[in-house]
Amino acid sequence: MDIHRLLQQQIEKQIGKQKVIMLYGTRRIGKTTIIENIAAKYGNDVLLLQGEDMQVAELLQKRTIANYKKLTSGKKIVIIDEAQAVPEIGKILKLMIDNVKGITIIVTGSSSFDLVYKTGEPLVGRNLVYQLYPVAQCELTKTENNLATMGNLEQRLVYGSYPELWHMESPDEQKDYLKQLVNSYLLKDLLMMENVKGPDVLFKLLQMLAWQVGSQVSTVELGNSLQLNKITVERYLDLLTKVFIIYPLSGYSGNLRKEVTKSKKWYFYDNGIRNALINNFSPLHARNDIGQLWEQYIMSERLKYNSYKGYHPQYFFWRTYDGQEIDLLEMNNQKLQAIECKWQKGKTKPPIAFAKAYPDAGFTVVDKDNYLDWITD
Repeated sequence: MDIHRLLQQQIEKQIGKQKVIMLYGTRRIGKTTIIENIAAKYGNDVLLLQGEDMQVAELLQKRTIANYKKLTSGKKIVIIDEAQAVPEIGKILKLMIDNVKGITIIVTGSSSFDLVYKTGEPLVGRNLVYQLYPVAQCELTKTENNLATMGNLEQRLVYGSYPELWHMESPDEQKDYLKQLVNSYLLKDLLMMENVKGPDVLFKLLQMLAWQVGSQVSTVELGNSLQLNKITVERYLDLLTKVFIIYPLSGYSGNLRKEVTKSKKWYFYDNGIRNALINNFSPLHARNDIGQLWEQYIMSERLKYNSYKGYHPQYFFWRTYDGQEIDLLEMNNQKLQAIECKWQKGKTKPPIAFAKAYPDAGFTVVDKDNYLDWITD
């Protein structure tokens, strides 16, 4: 099945502008497919380079205007796939975009270490940044109707939404793919970094987070279990965030002293990755973690939907020390929208303390009957 990736259309709208377009996201997420589609569409106007090719990296290392003009002669679009593998890529991109007129540069990266963070300062005002996620439900509206979507819901809660899964027919094939993805690809960029002790500790850390999806996580307890200090745990969590495997929610506080603010909750961008880490691909009727699967699925799909629509609120959870809580808060222009994730229909009113403290906030319960209203058009 061909999947219409929303970011491809957004990127194509920027072609022709003197900009560096940065497309990032974890490995196997579909970045290469997008740039190959663009390369095929624009044909001879495109120069497509592979950043992990040593010859390409060596060619780009000669940082002279003359070299880059010769390299890009006759091209309107330069694409560098996995650009973070090229040393000093930020300086290279700055020199190219400032001195080779009439080109658009598209770069992809599976980590934000070099591609985003190290290129950020020299490319200020020259770059546009996009993040690609596992396939979003809002990207499937052209290929499946609501009846098919509902029929595929369990599949996505258990196996997730990596694009290659659509081409696999058997559950065993999907399980093997996700396990390989976790063990081989997702940690590859991290292990290239200095001062990372190895794949075992990172895998164990991810496993612990996978079991605690939707719960507040103590970095001290994680450190004790892994025999690491708190600072090292926090550094590893930051690294895992920068390769787009996990993301945090912080506690929200505005008016109440009893609101929890210091701890965080951690979520995975994809349910399949989470389930691969705990090696549980059982059907929903045989699981005791359906609440966690549902909460994580809604969180991630909502994040994808907002991002692709150009809506970028701040995200929080809300909880008081006496146990009142809300799964997700979106804050935009000082307006709060509260979302509670329930597999079955649940309470339709916000917690008393929240309603009293934030009377103007919106509140909704997202369940399997109305969830498409919140993650698709």
